Amino acid sequence: MTKVDLLVENASVYNSYLRHFQKRNVSILNGKFYWIGQDLSGIEAKRVINLDGKYLVPGLVDSHMHIESSMTTPTEFGKAVAKFGTTTVIADAHEIANVAGIKGLKEYMDLPSLIDVFYAIPSSVPSTNPQLETTGGIIAEKEVEELLDDSKIICLGEAMNFKGLTSEPDSLIRKLIAICRKKRPTMPIEGHSPKYLGEDLAKFIYSGVTSDHTQQTVESLLEKVSNGMFIQIQRKSMSRDIIQAIIANNLFEHVALVTDDVMADDLRYGHLNELVKMAINFGMSPADAVYISSYTPARRMGLWDRGAIAPGRVADFIVLDTLDDFTINAVYKSGVAIKDFESESKIKNVFSNELSNSVQANKLGITDLEIVTDVKNGTITANVIRISEVGTFTSKEKIPMEVKNYQVQWQNAGVALLVIQERYGNSGELTFGFVKNAITHAGAIAATWAHDHHNLMVMGTKLKDMVVAQNKIIDEQGGFVVARNEEIVANVPLPIGGVVSEEPIEILGATLATVRNEMRILGYKNTNEIMSFSTLSLLVSPALKMSDKGLFDVKTQTRVPLFEKK
Repeated sequence: MTKVDLLVENASVYNSYLRHFQKRNVSILNGKFYWIGQDLSGIEAKRVINLDGKYLVPGLVDSHMHIESSMTTPTEFGKAVAKFGTTTVIADAHEIANVAGIKGLKEYMDLPSLIDVFYAIPSSVPSTNPQLETTGGIIAEKEVEELLDDSKIICLGEAMNFKGLTSEPDSLIRKLIAICRKKRPTMPIEGHSPKYLGEDLAKFIYSGVTSDHTQQTVESLLEKVSNGMFIQIQRKSMSRDIIQAIIANNLFEHVALVTDDVMADDLRYGHLNELVKMAINFGMSPADAVYISSYTPARRMGLWDRGAIAPGRVADFIVLDTLDDFTINAVYKSGVAIKDFESESKIKNVFSNELSNSVQANKLGITDLEIVTDVKNGTITANVIRISEVGTFTSKEKIPMEVKNYQVQWQNAGVALLVIQERYGNSGELTFGFVKNAITHAGAIAATWAHDHHNLMVMGTKLKDMVVAQNKIIDEQGGFVVARNEEIVANVPLPIGGVVSEEPIEILGATLATVRNEMRILGYKNTNEIMSFSTLSLLVSPALKMSDKGLFDVKTQTRVPLFEKK
């Protein structure tokens, strides 16, 4: 007679290897699945659960995501997502690394979590190079060598520098890939390759990158898979056409559902389980939706001990009342119900100076934000960032602006002023840009949550509001705020590196929802206002973006002047 910790009887159990459900009993010993079968008469269990035909599926595995995108710690993140069935994540903590380098990254990685958190080596810190953007840390060869000795590290995080990958033989990203290939030959090399097709895509894959998680069309999905890429499908790629293409071309071995970035206000209501529901609604069978959200991502990342209900695998599983709407009844981590884990009182972590005192910048005044030129009176043409209402891509637009007594009258041109301030205590440099289709009413938005360099970014249509917002960010050592009528009307303090809060997700999400609503009141229109604003500083996301060093064309990484010369 074998004694086990838990016996689950009369369940409809998902078999990842056959991709269908079977009526089975499941035994669990020491946190792992032991024996799964119809007749387990030789088993004696400390505890028995009769599921009366309910469904048993593996815990969900998110193979590409960023915990800091939820503006939280691994501790609070785990509490938030476990109840939605996510039991394992592979996190690329490049936001913390950009803010505080390897020391801050290790400090963040050491924070505890209810779920299993593995990490990617941040490959793009900075996302381009120090000549284009200032960061609080750099992950180079020495740091990668050190991180590869950490068992929590299981892949190289998203390589984003197209130029470095494809046309610069001595680029940092090429050196990092070479180090990983030498020290861990089978380690996955993750990629970020938006809109690259044809020879550009071939160059990208040739560099060693073997996955992509950016927004897909049916055409890009098929081309990338046919060229050997593993595709991670995030929410903005979720459509009926994409799901039907996966089904029609039997791509289940080559795709996985991932969350990438989930805002804290959205995280209150769901995580990877929401994408599973979407896939089912778009016509994928529940069995296949479970497969690409548990087994394929685990296998992609070399996590052979999870993603399936089978002997020796970690006993992470979800009990479902119904399949078609993926209604969760209970979630188990290592054979223990999530609800049975003792809820500890909130422990206030003590963070190092690199993370707790990272905003080293001066408060600005009105005169600091005045835009002057060498033209006394007349008209000047500005290169303007034009945002869209969907996604984070931008385009460049030329807009004439009136000049009076050397001062640019940008307020009359239907644009908002964008200012980025170096905040790591180096130059304190200010750069200026203009944004079209952003906020249209009087007010300002400011944040240190500005991908990926996370310098202090302020955008507004009224200088006094911009000053109020910038000053508040300095006072709170980072955050995301909105100002109207010279008052702060929405505020999310982010004192940990200027990008993370320790507040529970319910509280953090509620305050972030207020920021989102206030942005809409100012006229900001986008499917994700928070991310749209915060990626105006992302120099690897097409097409025109800005850093503390100026405006840049993303693909060529060349500087774009604020004003055109006559």
